[in-house]
Amino acid sequence: MSSEKLAVEGGSPVRTTPLPSVNNKSGRDFGKEEMANLAEVIESGSLFRYGGKFVVGLEKEFAEMLGVKRAVASTSGTSALHIAIAAVGPNPGDEIITSPITDLGTLIGILAQNAIPVFADLDSKTYTVMPESIESLITEKTKAIIPVHLFGQMADMDPILAIAKKHNVKVIEDCCQAYFAEYKGHVSGTMGDLGCFSMQQSKHMTTGDGGITVTDDDDLGRRCALFMDKGWPREPGAREYEFLGMNYRMNELTGAVALAQMRKVKGIVERRRKAADGITKLISGAPGVNPPTVREGCKHSWWLYPITIDEAALTCTPGEFAKALSAEGISAGVGYIGKPIFMTSVFQEYKVYGYGCPFTCKHATKREYKESDTPNTVEILRKIINLACNEFFTDKEVEDYGKAINKVARHYARS
Repeated sequence: MSSEKLAVEGGSPVRTTPLPSVNNKSGRDFGKEEMANLAEVIESGSLFRYGGKFVVGLEKEFAEMLGVKRAVASTSGTSALHIAIAAVGPNPGDEIITSPITDLGTLIGILAQNAIPVFADLDSKTYTVMPESIESLITEKTKAIIPVHLFGQMADMDPILAIAKKHNVKVIEDCCQAYFAEYKGHVSGTMGDLGCFSMQQSKHMTTGDGGITVTDDDDLGRRCALFMDKGWPREPGAREYEFLGMNYRMNELTGAVALAQMRKVKGIVERRRKAADGITKLISGAPGVNPPTVREGCKHSWWLYPITIDEAALTCTPGEFAKALSAEGISAGVGYIGKPIFMTSVFQEYKVYGYGCPFTCKHATKREYKESDTPNTVEILRKIINLACNEFFTDKEVEDYGKAINKVARHYARS
């Protein structure tokens, strides 16, 4: 145990000034490019995506940036996922396998299309869905797999794609936290049938809220564009709707900011990688601290920087470690979403719509969601400590990260 007094016990903290934050300008790359685009939209007087140039430009350039045929802009990451799920076209009662550590936004589209979410367990080190768990859950009702690239790391895509091909199901990549993550040279969003991105305030590129769905499949791309716009092909003649869609249209003000942000996102990811690499080097010798695991042959994009501790080597719990680290000026949270997403009332009490639809509908197989079904997930949520990673971290701030983590670890180290 170190003799250096922790700030949580009355000692001097490593940092007394806030770190750059995604919640405000200190940690967001906004500037003249966004302002110029916004001014152009206002001066034009045309804020609707049809007739404007920025949303269309975003879709074109985003698709080109990823090397895919089609990108469809929308109002949020949630809508981007809903668009992809609707394009795949599940029937009522069909099942879609995904991750139990995610935001409800991954699941809203499944439920809205009257399909049933099924949850695979996670790898204990990378926090992404395990292919063997996915395969064990495949049934004749399985329509799609949605691997969530959590915290900025892609799921183990080769075996997931092999499983999907074997069982003839679609793969929808949830890339909302993983812009320009890489798996064996492939960029996130380009390996599955569809890829979905978020532009919520905390994401690598942001418009406050916004989404993009990408695909290299012409038919899926057309269905995505139709579902985004009420199923309306906007062709000459009497108005027709090919199927029921939503109004998920992005407006030109959002598109103006998004286009400027898109042109910066590669640089943002690279700066985060530099900061994360620096932190990892500084804490690699900290007693009882496990830096994040990056899968071999892959590149992390660092939406967050998740660590764990070896409780056999330290005299504290993950919660105590996070509290002490926060007192040192490095904000830390333990447990991320706190419990598997399926333990919320939406799934435990079927609080969706109507009489518990889609869970109670005649086409659905009755399903109970239990923590015991995903033991790795429960343990991950018990112990994970989430730290911020930001493109504006200076060398001094990275150094302070290392100092604080080492200070807390040494203090709690068993002698």
